[in-house]
Amino acid sequence: MTWHMAALGRSLAAAAATAGLALGAAACSHGNQEQHRPAAASSPTGNALAPRAQLETGRPLAELQGQGGLSLTLTSAEKAPAGYVTVRGELKNNTSTVTVIPAELRGEELKVLRTGPSLAGATLTDFTHRKRYYVLRDTEGRPLTTTGLSTLRGGESARVFMQFPSPAARAVGFQLPLFETATIRIGE
Repeated sequence: MTWHMAALGRSLAAAAATAGLALGAAACSHGNQEQHRPAAASSPTGNALAPRAQLETGRPLAELQGQGGLSLTLTSAEKAPAGYVTVRGELKNNTSTVTVIPAELRGEELKVLRTGPSLAGATLTDFTHRKRYYVLRDTEGRPLTTTGLSTLRGGESARVFMQFPSPAARAVGFQLPLFETATIRIGE
């Protein structure tokens, strides 16, 4: 876990410098993909609290079910002053046996595939402006997300994060391959 935090520290400096370029590239090159609006999966309570209020009350932004007994609980989505959004959550194996983290979660981008297991396949979709935002990459092409997850033991969970360029809208769709889609609200 310490390696991930050290890598995050090194990556954040590069991310701040490249966030503007990544935002423009993501907005321009992905604006016409999937014009439909997926059904929203929200927290079971159906609350409409702001993200900070949800953290204070312990309510998640969304709870998504995946394949193979995996679930993803999104706990926060916060916009940083540098212009990127960090989505945090918990990936959990709800079975009693070891589950292999599916390779599909890292997406299909060749440069990212070389970096190993990650959650780089996650996207945020601004339905209002018809733009999709992909996980940011550092200057060496490594995704700014949790990496190195290969398996989870039965009942085990792992804290995860993903960083994206900041969409114009505050309510966005969150997608991760093999998981349900959720509509979440980005806090400041």
